[in-house]
Amino acid sequence: MTRYSRRVFIVLEGPEGGGKSTLARNLALRASEHGFTPRLTREPGEGEFGQRIRQILLDGDSMVPAAELFLFLADRSQHVQTFINPALARGEWVICDRFADSTFVYQAIARGLDADFVRSANAFAIAGMEPDLKLLVDVPAEVGLARRADRNRIDNEPIAFHEQVRQGFLQVAGESPAWCLIDGTQPIEKVTEAAWEAIQIRLNGVP
Repeated sequence: MTRYSRRVFIVLEGPEGGGKSTLARNLALRASEHGFTPRLTREPGEGEFGQRIRQILLDGDSMVPAAELFLFLADRSQHVQTFINPALARGEWVICDRFADSTFVYQAIARGLDADFVRSANAFAIAGMEPDLKLLVDVPAEVGLARRADRNRIDNEPIAFHEQVRQGFLQVAGESPAWCLIDGTQPIEKVTEAAWEAIQIRLNGVP
């Protein structure tokens, strides 16, 4: 069987309710079927440290945008150093539900924080750990929110905020060839096929 020799880091991004978590599980299963070792993870929320930050960010009280930014960055720095880097060093595939671009879109574009500062802070947190492929699972804001049965603090932002988030992702994805846009309104089987095809293309023929 053909083996992919270097580290593989795939990130799933997009508006709320796009089905990223389900897609991540499907891609991990597909990778396993082809002889690879996938590691599923998410931001925020990996490990005890991440779980505590996730609870504050998603289930806590309202907070100022700067505080929100620094909590996401703290989670990301810990995540990269204690989970992502070690997994990639072992030759595993890391499939991550949200990463640095979510912070830029939500905190810089939608929240209005200084874009240059957010870029610099993100760069510091990821310490050079750039994904091999970014999958943007795109859905209209109203479609994604309608899928969310249990809404958290961010889900409960006004629809205009979520529209800004969606447009922000489309803007960022249009600026870099590292992205692949996937229509998240399709059935999950088609979304999975489109994502796996994008992985094959990016990684030069993974079976």
